[in-house]
Amino acid sequence: MRPLRILIADDHEVVREGMRALIEHEPGWRVCGTATNGQEAVHTAKKVKPHVAVLDMAMPNLDGLEALREIKRALPNTEVVIFSAHHSEEVIGQLFEAGAKSYIQKSDAGRYLVAAIKSIAEHKPFFTSEISQILFAKFLSGSAGKKQNGQEHTVTARERDVVRLLAGGNSNKEVANALGISIRTAETHRATLMRKLGLESLAALVRYAIRNNIIEA
Repeated sequence: MRPLRILIADDHEVVREGMRALIEHEPGWRVCGTATNGQEAVHTAKKVKPHVAVLDMAMPNLDGLEALREIKRALPNTEVVIFSAHHSEEVIGQLFEAGAKSYIQKSDAGRYLVAAIKSIAEHKPFFTSEISQILFAKFLSGSAGKKQNGQEHTVTARERDVVRLLAGGNSNKEVANALGISIRTAETHRATLMRKLGLESLAALVRYAIRNNIIEA
């Protein structure tokens, strides 16, 4: 039987080595690559083609969500565990829409990381009870569509990326470069968002992003 190849991406060496020890204690598992930021995680994943990638949500250069999307585009059969020090309903929803099959908190990694990898290696999702409750509450609330100025709207995952980048002070050109799209497409996304959300200024967009936990205040 071929070994289960696992990629670890986190910007803290102590965390990476702790996870390596847990993973390589399991028979037939090996760490085939490590990364210290999101861009390196994507590059390394394309090179080593892991069965499972374990990604920190809060990495420099590319966060876990963006790295997840890039990896799934290049390697659709690679399964992904996301771990984070914090969680929010909106972010968790985006992660699973992007293709993650497991999300665990850093404080729970020692208890659940091995179980999560075992599960998603068989292409089965793994949720802790707390994350399951969040996802179930999100499903019941129907929170994909919200009202803004009396109008019903749905913000897509790509539009949320645009909101995050614009609210972070990036120009249309920088948004285009970050997302791998044309400047014209970035401009179209921006105009569509402003109209859809009923916003008239970049300052209003920043307030929207903070209110909806797309960026931190």
